[in-house]
Amino acid sequence: MAEITAALVKELRERTGAGMMDCKKALAQTDGDMDKAIDFLREKGLAAAAKKEGRVAAEGVVEAYIHGGGRIGVLVEVNCETDFVARGEEFKLFVRDIALQIAAANPQYLNKEDVPAEVLQHERDILRAQALNEGKPEKIVEKMVEGRIEKYYKEVCLMEQSFIKDPDVTIKDLVLEKTSKIGERIVIRRFTRYEMGEGIEKRQDDFAAEVMKEINR
Repeated sequence: MAEITAALVKELRERTGAGMMDCKKALAQTDGDMDKAIDFLREKGLAAAAKKEGRVAAEGVVEAYIHGGGRIGVLVEVNCETDFVARGEEFKLFVRDIALQIAAANPQYLNKEDVPAEVLQHERDILRAQALNEGKPEKIVEKMVEGRIEKYYKEVCLMEQSFIKDPDVTIKDLVLEKTSKIGERIVIRRFTRYEMGEGIEKRQDDFAAEVMKEINR
């Protein structure tokens, strides 16, 4: 049995546009053979997500989620291509999951590209100072900073975050998987998160844990 490495899964994802878990399954089913895995995904109708990127997604829903007796509120707009899909239960559940994600993980931006240049530079300056204060050699500091910037993206960018219901899957992966399954382009367009007393010094709570408790009731 061939070893299914992360690099192999990544290559298959890039070549097909299919979701991460679908790529893993395809490689496992084909003993790591890339060409056979691509055929497997095509046969299952899972290799078409990337081709849908250019299609217009102008339908969809705006989901509102209120957590903790009104302490956290989320509004998120998720688009698809047709009203038929927008009214479907699977799409609505997906949008609900995205709202829960935003409530629990508190992303600041949608994509990496949305992080303002000045914010990114400020973060780089802090990370560079941290690395130097740790006594790291100058020649490896920049590589360390870039590695930590990627971690920063995973914390503050919704599409880079791990899905709260399955940490092995990112929100970007989840969107690709739903696109493949539903058969239409899906786009998380924008979101707003409100937190009661935001900016006022107060007790810190583990909101992610609270949201997960609510999900599991």
